[in-house]
Amino acid sequence: MMRRFPIGGYLALLVAVAAMVLPLVWMLLASFKGQTEIYSLPIQWLPSSFAPTNYSDALDVVPFGAFFVNSAITTVVGAGIKIILGLMTAYALVFIEVPFKKVFFAIVIFALLVPQQIVIIPNYTLVASLGWLNTYQGIIVPGLASAFGTFLFRQHFLSLPPSVLEAAALDGAGHLRRLWAFVVPMSTPTIAAVALVSVVTEWNEYLWPLLVVDRPNMMTLPIGLTLLQNTDGITNWGVLMAGTVLVTLPILIVFFVMQRKIVAGLTAGAVTG
Repeated sequence: MMRRFPIGGYLALLVAVAAMVLPLVWMLLASFKGQTEIYSLPIQWLPSSFAPTNYSDALDVVPFGAFFVNSAITTVVGAGIKIILGLMTAYALVFIEVPFKKVFFAIVIFALLVPQQIVIIPNYTLVASLGWLNTYQGIIVPGLASAFGTFLFRQHFLSLPPSVLEAAALDGAGHLRRLWAFVVPMSTPTIAAVALVSVVTEWNEYLWPLLVVDRPNMMTLPIGLTLLQNTDGITNWGVLMAGTVLVTLPILIVFFVMQRKIVAGLTAGAVTG
């Protein structure tokens, strides 16, 4: 009996891939186009030349080097602290007998359902009262708690063999040593998944830095792109697309490097109750 070819599934997959890839392809090609080519009808997909004029113009207009440093600092510090807090919180929820453990986990789940926009005004009021506007701590601190990372770590920790930690406890290892010497090495895929999600979130964050930063020397890359938009109503979209490529390229490289581990990490502990 001939095996049926699942053409419907492949067509759906092709449509989904096209919807995700075509905007990136258009952005890359438009970054080499002149103003007239972008507005030409019918649509001209390929640029007349691949000269990097728009990239040099974008680098001349705004200080991308300073923006990159700011984004790198906020991303590395913010994502790193998120991972550490998530690991320690999940460890406490799974391996330490604390009162109201289920209540605390319910709060974590509830935090996943709260949109970020709801807490923007209280966070802004607090940051402004502390004098943290236009500072790294003002950008980083309000978003340090990661309910997603805590939830993912907790589900993975439930699947770990308890005998390993019991043996470590008999050898006199404290909770911190058990976490960093035993739990963390067994949780590499999950840590990679949380790290990737945290890095992408921090790198692409736009709304919160836009509110707390108004000095060019403290702007991150997504906010710095707004300086490429002309205020007279005529925006050079080729230069703006070139700047967008410069912002998007580092995070795409990180994703392709870590894509295998993210799948393993997101599925770890999926069958654990």
